Amino acid sequence: MEKLNHAEVVSLLIQLSLMLGVGRLMAELFRVFKQPAVVGEIIAGIILGPTILGAISPEAFQWLFPSSGPTSIALDGFIQMSVILLLFIAGMEVELHIVWQQGKQALLTSLFALTVPFIIGFLVTYYFPDFFSLSSDSEQRLVFALFIGTTMAITALPVIARILMDLSLFKSGMGMLIIASAMINDLLGWLIFTVILSMMGNSAGMAVWQTILLTIGFTLGMLTLGKGLINKGLPWINKKMSWPGGVLSIAMAFCLLAAAFTEFIGIHAIFGAFIIGVAVGDSQHLTERAKEILHHFINSIFAPLFFVSIGLHINFVSSFNLPLVVVLIVLAFVGKVSGAYFGARSGGLERPQALAVGFGMNTHGTLEVILGAIALEAGLISDEIFVAILVMVILTIVTSAPLMKYCLQWQERTDAMSKASAERSPNPK
Repeated sequence: MEKLNHAEVVSLLIQLSLMLGVGRLMAELFRVFKQPAVVGEIIAGIILGPTILGAISPEAFQWLFPSSGPTSIALDGFIQMSVILLLFIAGMEVELHIVWQQGKQALLTSLFALTVPFIIGFLVTYYFPDFFSLSSDSEQRLVFALFIGTTMAITALPVIARILMDLSLFKSGMGMLIIASAMINDLLGWLIFTVILSMMGNSAGMAVWQTILLTIGFTLGMLTLGKGLINKGLPWINKKMSWPGGVLSIAMAFCLLAAAFTEFIGIHAIFGAFIIGVAVGDSQHLTERAKEILHHFINSIFAPLFFVSIGLHINFVSSFNLPLVVVLIVLAFVGKVSGAYFGARSGGLERPQALAVGFGMNTHGTLEVILGAIALEAGLISDEIFVAILVMVILTIVTSAPLMKYCLQWQERTDAMSKASAERSPNPK
């Protein structure tokens, strides 16, 4: 059996140590500026990658992070595991009962927030292929346009949840509306992305329609029968096995099994991890303490490895294309903010509140970065497109909170003026 030699083991351990250490330092630095840790971790990758370390000392960069060989393959294994586990806990944040509670208002907001940016993103990229340096292959153009549309349509649920907590809005009516709408967006967005993955040719010999049917059947089965079985089985696991080791090990085992299944049928393993995360996380027998342990473990160890790794493979300076960046940012703001705004207005919110919902729903983040990384790995997008997506993601994250805050202050001023006007008006009697 082939295995890593002594020098390769040392190299791998240094890589992991640097990625975790520098990633944590940058995450803490960005937390000081009240920004999500993910932004700092991506910056850490840029520092360790070809953009900065590679430019200063190419030899040191190549020695630390060789682009090929057993160490590179072993590190890639860690990265693959990281992204699977990351999607598992992202799925656990989807609370289906909140979606049902928000009802029609959440459905309208999520549908507008999904369809408007998707259509705008799709049409612009499909009808202007030269701007995005696409080949004349019509199928590649279609898949690329679907990918950009999906990227524009998804909302970063973990990031917006954190922003709402910072603004003390998480438990408010508007906060619940944004969370529920973002959950629906995520589920529908992943189903669309499943189609894209099938069209990329990763279907393991199956026809696209077979992969889609299996995916829909898996999703419905896991969110109904699978969720019920998990809910019935967890009390037995909690009672018979040691806690929390038993429930954590079994949850991980289900996660990896579901990931293996979706990888087998030709879509990415992360989709299986996401759906099983929804099923496990929705169980009333999975305690908040167990969820907290999983979140800490994965967010502190595995998530930084994935986000830091993004910067290790791309030179962000040479791949920075200003027109592309500007166009993607404009598409993101126009499509998402307007779509969510019209959805929220249809649901009965006033203009400032609806605009606040729009800026909240425009928060992009983890999922978009993961989708971009998969598309880059599959050769669907170029380094320049991926860098433009990352810049768009970071900009929407850092602008969401202040823009939402401004809209809410606008709402408060409007309410105060209405109240003062009512008090000044003569008594109808």
